Amino acid sequence: MSEIAAQGADGQRAPWLTLIGIGEDGWDGLSQLARAALRDTARVFGGARHARLLAVNGIEVTPWPSPFHEGLEMLLSARGTPTVVLASGDPMWFGIGATLARRLPLGEMTILPGRSSLSLAASRLGWPLQDVEIVSLHGRAIDSLRAHLFPGARLLCLTSNGAAVEAIADLLADEGYGASRLSVLEHLGGPRERIVTGTAESWDDAVADLNVLAIEARAVRDTPLRVRVPGLPDDAFRHDGKITKREVRAVTLARLAPVPGARLWDIGAGSGAVSIEWLRAARGASAIALEPNDERRAVALANAAALGTPQLDLRNASAPEGLDGLEPPDAVFLGGGLTAPGIVDAVFEALVPGGRLVANAVTLESEAVLLAAHARLGGELTRIAISRASPVGGLTGWRPLMPVTQWSLVKP
Repeated sequence: MSEIAAQGADGQRAPWLTLIGIGEDGWDGLSQLARAALRDTARVFGGARHARLLAVNGIEVTPWPSPFHEGLEMLLSARGTPTVVLASGDPMWFGIGATLARRLPLGEMTILPGRSSLSLAASRLGWPLQDVEIVSLHGRAIDSLRAHLFPGARLLCLTSNGAAVEAIADLLADEGYGASRLSVLEHLGGPRERIVTGTAESWDDAVADLNVLAIEARAVRDTPLRVRVPGLPDDAFRHDGKITKREVRAVTLARLAPVPGARLWDIGAGSGAVSIEWLRAARGASAIALEPNDERRAVALANAAALGTPQLDLRNASAPEGLDGLEPPDAVFLGGGLTAPGIVDAVFEALVPGGRLVANAVTLESEAVLLAAHARLGGELTRIAISRASPVGGLTGWRPLMPVTQWSLVKP
């Protein structure tokens, strides 16, 4: 197709790329529009499974190159040539459609979704889909599942393969959720569809690689609640004493205000508690944490895995040197290193407009830095003093924690 023919009357490119969602029922499950697109195009890209589903119908499918980005560049280099890309189920649900929509104007694509495996799974189980938590574990660490567990939770999980189900069952048993009911739904919507059920603690079934895992979370012991509201107990984290205490941490996270997709810089991460709670609090949030101490980094990584945030980006670096080249933050927490020359100005400069900066000080030297920063840049100063009841001989008294001076601001 010529460049002129590929454009509409208004000068914009006409749709040349068709994304087709295909299920296990192959050709039979496609709409007439999807079938016409497949017949009328010379280029069809998809996976090996898609090729097998359509081979009987004479549709030749070119395997998507590996690594993924090579196929993307090849597709975009022939922009304007009629092309079909096949995806499993709904291309816009954890699929290639979302990736292509970031690279191409919507007007250049026609998207024909198939039945999502998640919708099929919910219909087979009789679960209202709006009440279900969807967790993608496909190509991701299964430790992230820990952040979604609570008694009574209903989870639909996209897995990498059949072996992942056994690993997930072991994780559930380790977390005290061995009584959880598991349902593995294989090859949904096709002739090989099958549902295998059991409990996490007794799971020993071999299942197909193409599956959706449904979990009804049931605790078998008095399992601590790991709620996603900031302020987990201090003993939820391994630490050497360098940890932002529970009450102060809750106040700190409230001022950092995690929102979906936001990025945090955590300077002087220690046990990783602030970064971990930031990641747990908002879907799609990210955190870059700097911690130069090797032992503390190892502990922070273990905490991140145990609390369902293995995506924590923890770096062996100090600020301000370690900030060079990092993507700009939406929020910054200064929990350590306040006396390093230029640290406040460095993070303030990097912060996006409207971004939030929170700094905590427990020493007089660090407090002096915050007072000076407040005088120059404004914001709010807060004094946080916490006392906890503890035994005093045979009685009980108040034992104060070190008071914390907190400075916070929103960048204009």
